[in-house]
Amino acid sequence: MPISSSRSGIAALILLSLIWSYNWVAMKEAVRFADPFDLSALRAMAGSLLIFGAMLWLKKPLRLRAPGRTFIFGLFQTAGFNALAAWALYTGAAGKTAVLVYTLPFWTLLIAWPLLGERLRGLQRPATALAAAGLLLVLEPWQLAGTSVSKLLALATALSWAISAVLAKKWRNELQADLLALTAWQMLMGGVVLTVIALSVPTRAIEWTPYFWLMLVYCTLAGSVAGWLLWLFILRRLPAGVAGLSIMAVPVLSVLFARLQLGERPAAAEAAGMLLIGASLALLSWHSLRATTGERLSVNAEL
Repeated sequence: MPISSSRSGIAALILLSLIWSYNWVAMKEAVRFADPFDLSALRAMAGSLLIFGAMLWLKKPLRLRAPGRTFIFGLFQTAGFNALAAWALYTGAAGKTAVLVYTLPFWTLLIAWPLLGERLRGLQRPATALAAAGLLLVLEPWQLAGTSVSKLLALATALSWAISAVLAKKWRNELQADLLALTAWQMLMGGVVLTVIALSVPTRAIEWTPYFWLMLVYCTLAGSVAGWLLWLFILRRLPAGVAGLSIMAVPVLSVLFARLQLGERPAAAEAAGMLLIGASLALLSWHSLRATTGERLSVNAEL
């Protein structure tokens, strides 16, 4: 891989980590002015239309494959993930929500075990144990009052994404298409579902303040559209294992941004749990990087 290509990929990875990290603070601020379903519907619909526009500009094919399965995929990856995340932020802290949501790699591993027959291997075992210990400290089941609803919603968000990841892998043959096209279509379908829910559920009126517009534009344009385009760029420039390291950076930076802007300070037990989850993500990323490196060395040896 050319050095210039690797450098551009790493620069994009750093930028993406910063964008997605601050996105949790931006969403937390946005739900002060709009209910979670309204915010999620606005983001999904606007984001999908912008991605379709980017595809037209890039002259990418717009063809929709497997509409039924794409719709189900969109239910979990767009509708479920966005609505549950916004709901969790509406009732809880941004940094804590981000950390709990980014346990999604471990739920993916656990769901893939019975559905895809993929067993935990190597560093995945201690990483999962660390994540479980961290979750126990963050959730504090011995204190069920306060923000327990927000914590459960954050975990439901992670589960929704994990289910979409497993479905994408299980249906990879049926969903064969340009990744950008799949993203746009599933986001549009999920956005339609969110719009129907937002119109059906009684909610307070959106406060269209300049600050809300700023947060909405950031969440949609930077967090969704630019974020996905950067992710596709990174996957073309860097090995999947290296790209996965961004997962480790996002929750850590989210906690930092939430502390700086929102003044969030987790309790001692929660902070310890977050550190354990961060360590488990680091182990999982290292495992993925080693596996990718091993595969590349094996291919080179055969050649």
